[in-house]
Amino acid sequence: MNSGGQHGAGISPAQSIRDLIAREAIRLDRPLLDRQIQPASLDLRLGTCAYRVRASFLPGPGQSVRQRLADVLMHEFSLEDGAVLETGCVYLVPLLESLRLPADVMAATNPKSSTGRLDVFTRVIADGVRGFDTVPAGYEGTLWAEISPRTFPVLVRTGSRLSQIRFRSGEAGLDLAEMTALQAVERLVDTDQPDLRNGISVTVDLSGPDQGRVGYRAKRHTAVIDVDRVGGYDVEDFWEPVTAKNRQLVLDPGEFYILASREAVHVPPAYAAEMVPFDPLVGEFRVHYAGFFDPGFGHHAAGGRGSRAVLEVRSHEVPFILEHGQTVGRLVYERLSEVPDALYGQGLGSNYQAQGLKLSKHFRSV
Repeated sequence: MNSGGQHGAGISPAQSIRDLIAREAIRLDRPLLDRQIQPASLDLRLGTCAYRVRASFLPGPGQSVRQRLADVLMHEFSLEDGAVLETGCVYLVPLLESLRLPADVMAATNPKSSTGRLDVFTRVIADGVRGFDTVPAGYEGTLWAEISPRTFPVLVRTGSRLSQIRFRSGEAGLDLAEMTALQAVERLVDTDQPDLRNGISVTVDLSGPDQGRVGYRAKRHTAVIDVDRVGGYDVEDFWEPVTAKNRQLVLDPGEFYILASREAVHVPPAYAAEMVPFDPLVGEFRVHYAGFFDPGFGHHAAGGRGSRAVLEVRSHEVPFILEHGQTVGRLVYERLSEVPDALYGQGLGSNYQAQGLKLSKHFRSV
């Protein structure tokens, strides 16, 4: 398998995204920002106004989000000078990017890593769709962000980037034989015999390598976090360290945890990966709201040797005992249509290359 070659179908790299913008398949209400284009994705920006709604919804076939908005609208407010989004509330925000996709190009979205690590539940909605975070091939219209902060109230403004979008042509997924060959050549995770069925298995590290600390649990009733402020907050004001006894951790229902994978993860230059957010076969909890790994994550040539996957974990309904080495998710790899002209971590201001257990970029290093 040629891990550095080009493919006719797959996820669009940065240079293809720039071409889509030039052809106005991606339309920008405001000029493109520096570093808005990632190796295989585009950051999406919040627009000028927000709508507080009483419930989440999907528009369904033949209906636009704006048409359905009247049924659930509570009030509208401007984001131009910034506004606080409260925990437990649901908001809709039209994005500054809209689409006029070619007939053979579809798209998928997910929260940015920093968004997921703040426990801000974010999904993108397109007109006429039956599912969140999916945009059908040939779609023309507005994109909307649904935002619901779960733990911390957040300050956002026009241009804030909470989500990212990636574009795909044709079949990009890898079958078991291709995954097996790629693991043999590239060592996608640094374990000798990983389970490669339905993606590559990822396990949790509860060994306590950092003075016994295995993660963080979010505090309640904190101050507001400005999503555009980098390195501006003290960790102890928002998080408490978590240790594991006998390499076990009891997840409390409704609490939000930041943990790390036991494995170092490697995404070769011609591929991207996504963490499957929830697998009911491994327990009643969800892992990783923001699951997209750009090409070059963990890649030695881009300074990422030893990069761990940070796990955003929330237990459902009942307490759950998590054990060291337990499978908590799966990484699904997809091929790119061609190698991107820049990798994650190569002069892009990437915040999480070579990471271990790491909180979002908003917090000062501990």
